[in-house]
Amino acid sequence: MLAPPDGAWAAAAAVPDPELRVISIAELGILRDVAVDADGAVTVTITPTYTGCPAMDAIRADVRRAVRAAGYGRVAVVTVLDPAWSTEDITAAGRAKLAAAGVAPPTARGPAGPVPVRLSVRCPRCGTMDTEELSRFGSTACKALYRCRACAEPFDHFKPL
Repeated sequence: MLAPPDGAWAAAAAVPDPELRVISIAELGILRDVAVDADGAVTVTITPTYTGCPAMDAIRADVRRAVRAAGYGRVAVVTVLDPAWSTEDITAAGRAKLAAAGVAPPTARGPAGPVPVRLSVRCPRCGTMDTEELSRFGSTACKALYRCRACAEPFDHFKPL
């Protein structure tokens, strides 16, 4: 008896991002598709947050492990670069989890046209906009390191892409 197709999606969707353990790959928006063929073989399609992301090997292995544990014997994980991932792909639940974990989520993209200059980032702990960038690169290449001037806590800010 074949495992139901929605079980493959649920298993893959629950895999946490290895660099941001509080958020799943589905909430991060890198899980693009899960297909189960008539023989029960599963193909999972993912996309990196940026080209050369060092977490992709770990994500592929974790997805294969999770989908196999859900009862699927043959699992292929395919990486696609088009369409490219964007911070717009992070779900509302994912943004909330990032903020709760002390990572300032990226702001939503505005309408096309002139790009507004963002002078500060909201502190995920106390909510003030009185923050400063300490380093363009934080704990991973996709984050910048900030400090809140009000509560003096450092925090990562997920760079908008």
